[in-house]
Amino acid sequence: MKRTIILASAILLAGVAGAAAQTTVRVAWCARTVSSAAAPYAIATKMGWFKDAGIKVELIPMPGSTDCVKAVATKDVGYGVPSIEPVAIIRPQGVKIKNFYTAYQANIYGIAVPDDSPIKTFADLKGKKIGVTSMASAGVIVARALATANGFNPDKDVSIVVAGEAAQTAALLRSHQVDALSQFDTQYALTENAGAKLRLLDTKDIARFPSNGFIALEETLTNKRAEAVALAQGYAKGTVFAIANPEAAIRILWEVFPQTKATGKTEADAMRDDVKTLEARAKSWRLESVGAKKWGENLVENYDAYADFLLKNGVLKEKVPGTDLVTNELIDDINKFDPAEIEKLAKGWKG
Repeated sequence: MKRTIILASAILLAGVAGAAAQTTVRVAWCARTVSSAAAPYAIATKMGWFKDAGIKVELIPMPGSTDCVKAVATKDVGYGVPSIEPVAIIRPQGVKIKNFYTAYQANIYGIAVPDDSPIKTFADLKGKKIGVTSMASAGVIVARALATANGFNPDKDVSIVVAGEAAQTAALLRSHQVDALSQFDTQYALTENAGAKLRLLDTKDIARFPSNGFIALEETLTNKRAEAVALAQGYAKGTVFAIANPEAAIRILWEVFPQTKATGKTEADAMRDDVKTLEARAKSWRLESVGAKKWGENLVENYDAYADFLLKNGVLKEKVPGTDLVTNELIDDINKFDPAEIEKLAKGWKG
C-alpha cells in the first residue's frame, strides 16, 4: 500500500514537472478581434505540436501592427505577427527587431469600396474618407503611401479615420460616414459577412510586396532560438492543415478559441462565414503566391522592393535594407516536418 502511494505521488510530481516545463509564449495578434485566421495556432494547440515542443501559445489582441511592434520592442510580448512597415520605421531608431518567418507571403492590404460606389480608381478618392481598423493599423501607412504614389498629399487630399472592425465598419459604410477602406483581407471578409459587399480597387503597386510575419528582438532569436523555431513550426504545420481542410480547421478553432464562434447565427452560417474569412487569408499563406519554396521563407528581394516603395512615398526617411528587416537563419529548422503527412492528417480528420 505504502509503495503504491509513493508510486502515485511520483507520477503526480512528474506530471507537475512536465506542466511546469511548458513555457507560455505570448504572441501579439495585431487586431482587436481574433478571427478564423488564427486557425493555425488553434490546430497546433489541438494537435499537441506546441506542447510537444514545450510551449503554450497565448495570443494577445492589439489594435494594429504598430502596437504589436512596440510591444515586442518593449518586451511586453516575445513575438508578434505584424506587417513589416512599422518594423522598417522603428529599425533605424536602433530597435533590433527582425522578421524570422513570413506568414503572409502576398500583400493582404489594399483599398476597398462598397460594391455600388462610384469610386473606380484611387484618383476618385480625393477629398474622401478612408476607414482603417485603428490608427495603429498598418492600413494607415499603406493608405498614406498609396496616396503619395498617386500624386496626393496624404495630409490634405484624403482623410484617414477609424472605422473599427467588421459590423462597425459595415455600418459606417452603409451610412456613408466613410467612403473607402484601407484594411486587409480578413477584415474585408468579416465586413462582407456583416452585410456590406465590397469591391477592391486596383492596387497593383503593392500586390507583390510581403505582408505580416513573425518578429522578435534579435537577442530573443539568439537566446531562445528553439522556442522561436517551435512557435513558427507549429504555425507552419497549422497553416498546411488549414489549407487542406478549412472546415476541420474552423471546428478546431471554435474548440480552442470558443470566443471566435459567432453567436446569433446558425452553425451552418457561422461555418460558411468563417471558412470565407479563412480562405481570404489562405491566399497569402500559399507559397506559390510569390514563388517561395519553404514555409516562412523571407524573400529578401521583395522586402528590398517594398522598402524602396515606402522610401519613395515618404513612409521611410532613410533606406532600410531587406537584410535588416528579415533573417532566414531559422527557416531550415522550422521546415523540418513533412507537409504531406500534415495534409493527409487534415484530409482524414473527423474531429
